Amino acid sequence: MIRLPRLAGQVALLAATAWLAACTGSDQDELQQWMAERRSQVRTKVTPLSAPKQFVPQAYTQEASVDPFSQQRLASVLRQDAAPSATNSGLIGPELARRKEPLEAYPLDSMTMVGSLRRAGAPVALVRVDNLLYQVRVGEHLGQNYGKVTKIDEAEVILREIVQDGSGEWIERAASLQLQEKVK
Repeated sequence: MIRLPRLAGQVALLAATAWLAACTGSDQDELQQWMAERRSQVRTKVTPLSAPKQFVPQAYTQEASVDPFSQQRLASVLRQDAAPSATNSGLIGPELARRKEPLEAYPLDSMTMVGSLRRAGAPVALVRVDNLLYQVRVGEHLGQNYGKVTKIDEAEVILREIVQDGSGEWIERAASLQLQEKVK
């Protein structure tokens, strides 16, 4: 007993295979001929690469100058850094000896002055840091550069920071926090 649907499927598959085999004969020859014609018509132009430039080594002329990595040079710089100068010790010495205040953990540009008020006759600035509000008074410290508040008025907090310049010397510079009005 042969099942009829299975036999019909096999016959259909055999017919499709025979039809595909019949189609490939003549069309394949035409395709090959057309491709051969196209290949013969196409002429590619490849420009030759230029010759590489000749490497000319340069003579090292700095042999007589001071080697920045010499042991004597490094030792002298380390000795100079270890000995605090008179101007450096006057500025930074007291700052290093005192205990850090909470607002010195944040950079000055992450702080926002949002208002001011008077308490016991003294001006107090309201400063926002990380969505927390702090009251800041004259003499307190702000920022990571040893900033000390010198003046508070309605629109700004003025402070003195101690920073290193390009040569490593400690210098004072003025900084301020401006009142930031909320824009809706």
